[in-house]
Amino acid sequence: MKADKIRDLDTAELNKQLADMREQTFRLQFQMKMGATDPLKKYRQLRRDRARMLTILREREIAGDPGPAPAAAKGKKKGK
Repeated sequence: MKADKIRDLDTAELNKQLADMREQTFRLQFQMKMGATDPLKKYRQLRRDRARMLTILREREIAGDPGPAPAAAKGKKKGK
């Protein structure tokens, strides 16, 4: 996943995807320990994507920026 696409996601969605990646990483590690060599490329890509996401989350934390607005709130206007 490219960094631009990651930056477009809100913080809650990034955290959700990180949790999913953690589970996928665990499963791939298990497969590799069982002797399968096919998951190695996917495992490396997951590690890179996870590092990108963690970096962007840390940048937002330092800047105090929550990131883009959640998708549900983007089209809504405040009423009186």
